[in-house]
Amino acid sequence: MRLENPYLAEECVIKRTKRQTPDTYTYFISYPRGSKKLRTPFKPGQFIMISVLGVGEAPFSFSAWDDEEAIFETTIRTVGNVTSTLMRRGEGQRVWVRGPYGRGWPMEEARGRDILIVAGGIGIAPLKPVIELVAKNRRSYGSLEILYGAKTPDDLLFADEFNSWREIPDADLLLTVDSVPNGMEWDQNVGVVTTLFDKMRTEPNDSIVMTCGPEIMMKFVAKGLLAMGFQPKDLYLSLERRMKCGIAQCGHCQIGPKFVCRDGPVFPYSELRGLPDLLV
Repeated sequence: MRLENPYLAEECVIKRTKRQTPDTYTYFISYPRGSKKLRTPFKPGQFIMISVLGVGEAPFSFSAWDDEEAIFETTIRTVGNVTSTLMRRGEGQRVWVRGPYGRGWPMEEARGRDILIVAGGIGIAPLKPVIELVAKNRRSYGSLEILYGAKTPDDLLFADEFNSWREIPDADLLLTVDSVPNGMEWDQNVGVVTTLFDKMRTEPNDSIVMTCGPEIMMKFVAKGLLAMGFQPKDLYLSLERRMKCGIAQCGHCQIGPKFVCRDGPVFPYSELRGLPDLLV
């Protein structure tokens, strides 16, 4: 039997881009016609490796998948050479993609249960497919509550989709920002995302939590929810730091016995407790 080379990437094309904030764009990337990837859609929470020849390679999460157009979306903040090049070259650029990799969000375990999403900043990007999957399969899940925070109102991603998220049956969206610039209108909460816990309706019984954002945020999200009675096995966190090869060969993302790229990036909190070099 011939094994597939795990390092082999496919040449793809950025079909279009969409500005989310001044430094964050959503890229709509298409696989070549006939690609096997078209028959194996990703699972929410998984990631892919995108490389730009002569520049480098980096991991990115999926933010959506369009079956009809065979296009996936990834939402990327510009923070390094690869992301800067992607933003500068934009539509029509050829990139090389391998994956998807990793363990995604527990959508099977979530069936029939209430779902609480807690996201900070760009952490909402890998959770967007969860929201869309629940919306498409509404009878398969319980209530959906989304708590989302950013630095300022202008830093909120997917703002043009908030109304459609609010229209999902039995769903709530609570927003918060760290601060509001002078002269800007804002009628939602001000404070870190955990200040929304007093306003949410999700109860610990028969619910599942999915959270993504800065590790310091997830630390206090876990601490707060555990104090409210949520169980460690029902809290899922996405760690996306330091991934480099994507297939647990380089060791960059190793935390104790775990490799974030292979064993995650989504972990139940019960698996992370006690591991070294973690804030959560």
